[in-house]
Amino acid sequence: MRLTCPLCGERDRREFYYYGSEDYLNRPAPEAPPQAWDDYLHNRDNPAGVVRDLWYHDMGCSSWLVVTRNTVTHEILAVEAVADRKGGAA
Repeated sequence: MRLTCPLCGERDRREFYYYGSEDYLNRPAPEAPPQAWDDYLHNRDNPAGVVRDLWYHDMGCSSWLVVTRNTVTHEILAVEAVADRKGGAA
């Protein structure tokens, strides 16, 4: 699999560290109930189809990326830097 980093261009996936679902960017508020934190930390869907994941360009520019990909066809649909997201980054 190859990912196109917005800063470095097309690279092999072995240069990146897979972190998990994009949901990790949406932390509960510090005063959120324990169930919200449990869901945030431990409970994830595992859908077949299009997903948005966090990847870290470990052996490159050290950017955090949101990768939109299809888990059925393995097609990479989009790659965007977390820092470039509207509304600021985590």
